[in-house]
Amino acid sequence: MANRFDISQNKSPHSLMNKVGRTLWGLVYPILFRPSPKIFHGWRRMILRLFGANLHPTAKVFSTAKIWAPWNLTMEEYSCISFDVDCYNVAPIRLGPHSTVSQYSFLCTASHDMNDPGMRLTTAPISIGAGTWVCADVFVAPGVTIGDGTVVGARSSVFGNIPANKIAAGNPCRIVRDRGEPPSPGKEVCVT
Repeated sequence: MANRFDISQNKSPHSLMNKVGRTLWGLVYPILFRPSPKIFHGWRRMILRLFGANLHPTAKVFSTAKIWAPWNLTMEEYSCISFDVDCYNVAPIRLGPHSTVSQYSFLCTASHDMNDPGMRLTTAPISIGAGTWVCADVFVAPGVTIGDGTVVGARSSVFGNIPANKIAAGNPCRIVRDRGEPPSPGKEVCVT
């Protein structure tokens, strides 16, 4: 009788070109990208572009950020990926203009189908809108869209879409209030 959880027959969902690209990136990242000085944003943009990233000339990626697949990264003007951000971009990640992803955040575009005995890989893109701030240590799940002008509070876990111009926080992340609206007494959540 076959074991229903036998995954030995599963093949990698990644193409040969994807594997070769990630292998080359794995060699270039620790040698040319990671040790670059803090202010060398242009250097890091150039390296990421060589691997297929679509970056505006004003986009900033800090040297300790981990990018899984540069060819799946789009950053518009004045967008920023800060220190120690993990971009697990098996599917595309897009940062809109003037958006910031703060330190230690994890943008995760892939998971596994828990109902499949082989735990097949599932992927979905992440889109972060214009003027959006994803504060420190936030987890953003596959398929999430965060609307323009939204602030996601520190250490939140975002599993669903968040509309524009909101302040959201928590695990799971919930809308706290509209951005620009004065906080209710006793209900403010620190998002800095």
